[in-house]
Amino acid sequence: MRSVDNRQMYKRIRIITACLMLLGLLAFPALSGAQTRMVPANFTQLAQQAKPGVVNIQTVKTIKGGGRVFRHFFGSPFGMQPGLEDFFGAVPRNRRESSLGSGFIIDKSGYIVTNNHVIKDADQIKVILHDDKEYDARIIGADPVTDLALIKIDAKDLQPLKFGSSKSAQVGSWVVAIGSPFGLEQTVTAGIISAKGRIIGSGPYDDFIQTDASINPGNSGGPLLNMDGEVVGINTAIIKSGQGIGFAIPSDLATSVIDQLKDSKRVSRGWLGVSIQDVSKEMSEYYNLDPDEGVYVAKAYEDNPAYEAGIRQGDIIIGVNGVKVNTSRDLTMTIANLKVGSKVNVDVIRQGKNKTFTVKLGERPDNVEDSQYGEASDNFDDLGFMFKPLDKDLADQLGYPSTVKGLVVTQIDPDSKAATSGVRPGDLLVEINHKQITGMGDYTGIMRKIDKGQTFYMVFRRGNAQMFVRLQK
Repeated sequence: MRSVDNRQMYKRIRIITACLMLLGLLAFPALSGAQTRMVPANFTQLAQQAKPGVVNIQTVKTIKGGGRVFRHFFGSPFGMQPGLEDFFGAVPRNRRESSLGSGFIIDKSGYIVTNNHVIKDADQIKVILHDDKEYDARIIGADPVTDLALIKIDAKDLQPLKFGSSKSAQVGSWVVAIGSPFGLEQTVTAGIISAKGRIIGSGPYDDFIQTDASINPGNSGGPLLNMDGEVVGINTAIIKSGQGIGFAIPSDLATSVIDQLKDSKRVSRGWLGVSIQDVSKEMSEYYNLDPDEGVYVAKAYEDNPAYEAGIRQGDIIIGVNGVKVNTSRDLTMTIANLKVGSKVNVDVIRQGKNKTFTVKLGERPDNVEDSQYGEASDNFDDLGFMFKPLDKDLADQLGYPSTVKGLVVTQIDPDSKAATSGVRPGDLLVEINHKQITGMGDYTGIMRKIDKGQTFYMVFRRGNAQMFVRLQK
């Protein structure tokens, strides 16, 4: 009797358990469906669809002087040893080097996108399609700044890939990389977008997509595809010491560059003609700004668009055409993407007041740079600085125009407050507490009015950058 009761009890438990499990599935249909959709069953259809649009690129270039590898084996820090010339034969002045990369077709007429570093200085470029057909390619245009290049082949019945929106691509979404790593053609790897907006120090327009889809040497120039088969990035860089960390140029940045290369074989970018820097915490306090508000104008170059429109050193740029600007990168990217010759409204804060200037953009030059410092005199002051008024010779050495005034730091006492300020010899003191410094008289007069223990601000210039220092007397 007892055993019968137990069997009935176990039967009831099984029925109740089954009912609970069924109720659980019914209660969470969205969750169970989401889990089913979260991981694709496979990437076969996507790979087959994209395969005809991806190409393998082989280049040959001439390396002058025998190249790094030849010099490593046959070179000597003391010159070629006697007799080695006869043993090895004459050291070649030049040698031919082959390299591999990837690319993808963007239209039926034969235009192909790849990385600039894949085809740079190439004497010969060969494109191999998915069906092993080979074509010689010619360079249409290249943009070293973004590491993009456009090449072309004469072929028919090509199957191009379509661009998607990198802006719409979400962190955590699935992506597929196709290319020829290590020369292994049509290799497909999958992963997710790990991050967006990565800055890796490759140039002023860094805005990379980070992915853990395997990218290796030879993948450069290949597409990073979303699950609709659209190109959201161009694979371009890896971190040698990191596994699962690759970088791709966003499609939204690439398309504007590619369109210009296609139309005019070169890329032109908007230019204000200012040297800028991010607003630091000290700067925010000094100018009474909100945190992370605006970009500081460290220098407005004469005879350049911003200067001619009225923008000056010390202005804080807070917006362009009504769109907020919070970092130097924001401003650089915004202006670069605007058409040369177009007029833009630049909003600034000047001495606490809002102003708007209409600037006709110029074309950004290839480089703008600056330089270094002077010589010592006089004695250390109470803070530990030693200054010298900026004269013509010092201004020439530092690269400042004749209109700039201030005191050059010539030495710093290592056991002083100045030594912990971040200031270094060659920096130019231009302001204290919003008061301009033109000579030693200004400096001593202002410092005399600052009480002992009182906090104050000093503004230094270093090349084209401005540095704000908060000290206590």
